[in-house]
Amino acid sequence: MADDFDIIIIGAGIAGTACALRCARAGLSVLLLERGEIPGSKNLSGGRLYCRALAELLPHFQQSAPLERRITQENLTLLTDDGATTYSSLQPGGDSWSLLRARFDPWLVSQAEGEGVQCITSATVASLYRENGRVCGVICDNETLRARYVVLAEGANSELAERHGLLPRPSPTAMALGIKAVLAMERKTLEDRFRLEGNEGAAMLFTGGVCGDLPGGAFLYTNQETISFGIVCPLSTLGKGAVPASKLLDRLKSHPALRPLLQGSETLEYGAHLVPEGGLHSMPAQYAGEGWLLVGDALRTCVNTGFTVRGMDMALIGAQAAAQTLILACRHGEPQNLFTQYHQEIERSLLWDVLQRYRHVPALLQRPGWYRRWPALMDDISRELWQQGEGPVPPLRQIVWRHLHRHGLRHLAGDLVRSLRCL
Repeated sequence: MADDFDIIIIGAGIAGTACALRCARAGLSVLLLERGEIPGSKNLSGGRLYCRALAELLPHFQQSAPLERRITQENLTLLTDDGATTYSSLQPGGDSWSLLRARFDPWLVSQAEGEGVQCITSATVASLYRENGRVCGVICDNETLRARYVVLAEGANSELAERHGLLPRPSPTAMALGIKAVLAMERKTLEDRFRLEGNEGAAMLFTGGVCGDLPGGAFLYTNQETISFGIVCPLSTLGKGAVPASKLLDRLKSHPALRPLLQGSETLEYGAHLVPEGGLHSMPAQYAGEGWLLVGDALRTCVNTGFTVRGMDMALIGAQAAAQTLILACRHGEPQNLFTQYHQEIERSLLWDVLQRYRHVPALLQRPGWYRRWPALMDDISRELWQQGEGPVPPLRQIVWRHLHRHGLRHLAGDLVRSLRCL
């Protein structure tokens, strides 16, 4: 029986759509299936895209892409219960933008459709279709659709891949729960509060007392007239803290470092999303097989370094590696081992370099010292530097040395040694 398509892709997120676009550009027939009514309606992400990978796929993307603001201001803040120490850097001409997936994803799908991709929304894929053990298509809305290859781009919660035994359930230590709100704010108010001009944007990452005593972080990205604000907490620690996960975001809004920035904003959207943060060690041992392969969050390639979070651009790079694998397979016949071919393409990409470089960081970020010990140390030193006491002013080295001992010099040194090894 003849195939209906060369490629069927399940999921019209960034990875699935990018893979579809690249395959169609090479002359393959591609069907893109999306369960949401509109591409992006089921997708939630922090909201920052490093654009080098997008530029490789669509060199002129800035002419039409619905981007929000170019990130020109970087901020990393260590929070205590009532204090904050911030490292801030101005980066004019940066290569990353804030965006809203509800606007960006439909645009990306339109670019794919312009290359010949057929996209069907509100599509429910009940199961994969197999013949003699090989994946040969999908069963969608009671109809069997055949293809030479099926790409699973379902996201972090890959129910279909897990049900068919293509993907093991992830460890709770490798997954996090992201809780995000989109907050409306008048453009002038937003630009005044964050000291922005024109199309400039600010990115802020927070660590410390975000999830109480537990590991976790927060992010804030400025859009044109909204703010993307959220927290990310490892699944393995949820339920162990004094504050329920559903209350953490509201609790953080009231922190003295954030309250003046967010005051008067209106919540437009609110949602939660699974985030694969395990890096290289959480990738499945087998991510391609007879007639199928995984891309995007299903591949679990999101990278959190503690000072940057790279999800969407890693998905784009991985999607292009998947597309190249499929193009070669369709042109030259199925390789003896599709996984080996796909793995080689990934190894040749920037994705593999980033995954290898930061492969030990997920374990490092589980250390409690980063969330209590270091924020408290920096806060105590800062308070003594800028507050005048009644006695004589001690030398800076004495101030620093005293607080280092107070917070546990051995533990602090251990944190530093481990971080240098990982980074």
